[in-house]
Amino acid sequence: QVQLVESGGGLVQPGGSLRLSCAASGIIFRIYAMGWYRQAPGKQRELVADISSSGRTNYADSVKGRFTISRDNAKNTVSLQMNSLKPEDTAVYYCNSKKVVVGGMNDYWGQGTQVTVSS
Repeated sequence: QVQLVESGGGLVQPGGSLRLSCAASGIIFRIYAMGWYRQAPGKQRELVADISSSGRTNYADSVKGRFTISRDNAKNTVSLQMNSLKPEDTAVYYCNSKKVVVGGMNDYWGQGTQVTVSS
């Protein structure tokens, strides 16, 4: 059974920092691409950042220079360091794992963690 469990969300003031973590189990973590998505009220879920199995990273333009994604294959975790947070970063953040397989794609999601940026 695949599980992705996020932690680290919360309430932070504008300009502050948070670090999200996602612990994965039930998958061969090192061969999966991992990502963070977010969904604000009334909006579609969007990609925040992802990291390939080889460590290549990709960021949404809105978070470039402020957020950093990293992975620890020894601990089966992926993290998102969020600095200089803005009110528009408020959303539920979801951890995702993906891998192309024969016949399709394995695509797993965590339950989400709330991030609220407000004074």
